[in-house]
Amino acid sequence: MGNRAVITIKEKDTPQEDWNSLYLHWNGGRDSVEPFLHVAKLYGIRCNSDSSYAIARLSQLIGNTLGGTLSLGVGAYKCLDTQSDNGVYIVEDWEIVEREYPSWCNDNFEEQDEYNFDEMVKDIRSMNDGVFGYTSECEGEIAS
Repeated sequence: MGNRAVITIKEKDTPQEDWNSLYLHWNGGRDSVEPFLHVAKLYGIRCNSDSSYAIARLSQLIGNTLGGTLSLGVGAYKCLDTQSDNGVYIVEDWEIVEREYPSWCNDNFEEQDEYNFDEMVKDIRSMNDGVFGYTSECEGEIAS
C-alpha cells in the first residue's frame, strides 16, 4: 500500500512528460507535501531555475526527514506512477500551482488532513536545518 504521490517541477519550455519529478511512497498527502515545499522555499533552494537541482535537494530534504533507504525516487514525469493515491502536485517556485488527481477517483477525492502544518515544518526542520546550514537567524522562525 502506501500514501503515494508525485511532485513535479513545471518547466515552461519542456514537454510535461520530461519534467523532473519525485516519487513519494509515504507522506504523499497534501498535509505533508506543502510543509516539505515550504521548508525547501525557506532554505532558499532554487526551484524553477534548475529543476534537476530542485528535485535532488527536495529528495534530500524528504529523505532526511523520513529516514531509511526506500520509498523515494526521482525521474522524468513519464517514468513515475502518476496514478497513485494522491496523484501529482505540479509545482512552481515551491508552490502547488496545479494538481492532477488519479483517474480512478471520479471527482470523489478526499484530501488527507492528518498532520498539522506547523508541526510538520518543525519536524522537517529538526532533521534538516543542520544539513542545509539553516538557522532561525537566516529568515526568522516558521512562516506560513
